[in-house]
Amino acid sequence: MSPDDRKYTEEHEWVRVEDAASKSAVAGITEFAQDQLGDIVYFELPKVGDSVTHLGKMGEVESVKAVSDLFSPITGEVTEINEKLLDHPELVNQDPFGEGWLIKVTMSDVSEADGLMSAQDYDAYTAGL
Repeated sequence: MSPDDRKYTEEHEWVRVEDAASKSAVAGITEFAQDQLGDIVYFELPKVGDSVTHLGKMGEVESVKAVSDLFSPITGEVTEINEKLLDHPELVNQDPFGEGWLIKVTMSDVSEADGLMSAQDYDAYTAGL
């Protein structure tokens, strides 16, 4: 079951709005995504100050199985990346919804997250894959 406190994309990323007033949000990949990828060995993430665009490519993840693009669930400016992942990408396998977050963003428009799937909708979507 995916956590109810965030929204999800069909590309298996999640976003949690941390503070609507300051438009701050944190994003990552889902439990389903890390499970499909297998053991993650490398991340290429955007840099602090970079702009990310809703469903635009924001980096890559490499696992023992494949290299996959990462897509931003929201539009905004990157304010922080999870530096721990550069040395310990396996954190996403261990805790994709917690310690394995990818980026923090100041969103251009907080309402953009409303167009994404709820946890219940995402779980139903992945059950059909």
